[in-house]
Amino acid sequence: MTELPSPVIGSLSPSRAADFKSCPLLYRFRSIDRLPEQPSPAATRGTLVHSVLERLFDLPAAARTLTAAHALLMPEWDRLREIAPELDLLFDDTAELAGWLSSASDLVEAYFALENPAWVEPTEREQLVEVLLDSGLLLRGVIDRLDVARTGEIRVVDYKTGASPRDAFEGRALFQLKFYALVVWRIRGVVPRQLRLMYLGDRDTLTYSPDELELVRFERNLLALWEAIARATETGDFRPNPSRLCDWCDHQALCPAWGGTPPPFPSPPSQPAD
Repeated sequence: MTELPSPVIGSLSPSRAADFKSCPLLYRFRSIDRLPEQPSPAATRGTLVHSVLERLFDLPAAARTLTAAHALLMPEWDRLREIAPELDLLFDDTAELAGWLSSASDLVEAYFALENPAWVEPTEREQLVEVLLDSGLLLRGVIDRLDVARTGEIRVVDYKTGASPRDAFEGRALFQLKFYALVVWRIRGVVPRQLRLMYLGDRDTLTYSPDELELVRFERNLLALWEAIARATETGDFRPNPSRLCDWCDHQALCPAWGGTPPPFPSPPSQPAD
């Protein structure tokens, strides 16, 4: 990784940016307090499916079959368990684990309904990317897949193991891909031709083609978002924003919206972590 010029005013990933946009207090808990969170079956299933699809492209094109993908499932699950032994505590018995593995297998099969992997040769998979903007804001994240055509056109692909969003939430769904499109443009000097979200949960896709002016505006919006984060960090004022997402939050017991009390704000606050 190349050494970054200074000064760096801060760093943002798509996940942490989305945290602040949805609930500033959640951003604080994750990025400043760095509170631990328990793995969930749904999130772990997503990690497993991503791992299988990444390994699938290690095979020659003709060998990228559904049978081969299913054969990767257990080795990848064993690898994840070796990295994080606490995953074994997610399931009460072998029947529950078997049902969960079956649901992961169904999502892998759904991928084949959306795309033939024998026809794709990704340039990058699960690739860490980062770029320092002229403003000093560092953008970083991991791209599921980057496809580059012989003509130089770029496609950014992201796998989602849930269902496709309703029209009202498409903008939120595209936020992550626009983030990556901006990073790719600043690194490679080419605006991605297509952003593609593959929703394995209901076998649907969402595609979008950004333009340069749109990414310029998006970059300004990210800088404004970081300035809001910086102000909140200076004052310690990270307010909760209750929503349906609270049902899946690990930190309800510490949230004022649910009758809890956050831990004392660090003084001085730690550097926010992605």
